[in-house]
Amino acid sequence: MEERRSFGPRRRFGERGGNRFAPKPVEIGKEYEVDITETSRRGEGIARIQGLVIFIANTKPGDHAKIKIKTVSRRFAEAEVVEKGETKAESEETDEEE
Repeated sequence: MEERRSFGPRRRFGERGGNRFAPKPVEIGKEYEVDITETSRRGEGIARIQGLVIFIANTKPGDHAKIKIKTVSRRFAEAEVVEKGETKAESEETDEEE
């Protein structure tokens, strides 16, 4: 009888070795301060924390906000505004008045 060679453990279709997804830079329930840089197709503001896209309702580019993470998925997160700061345009106006 022939000896069967082993080429390591068998892997199922679609499986990858090790940790499939890198740890996310945000956690559900935590608060972060961000600057809104873009608008999504749905009209939400977009911010990024260490490259992870975060969608935030009721914001627009130029806003500075304190946000709370609601959901985290593989490629993005969703958050809600906890506290809205000054926009860049507002802060420039106050600088000019002084």
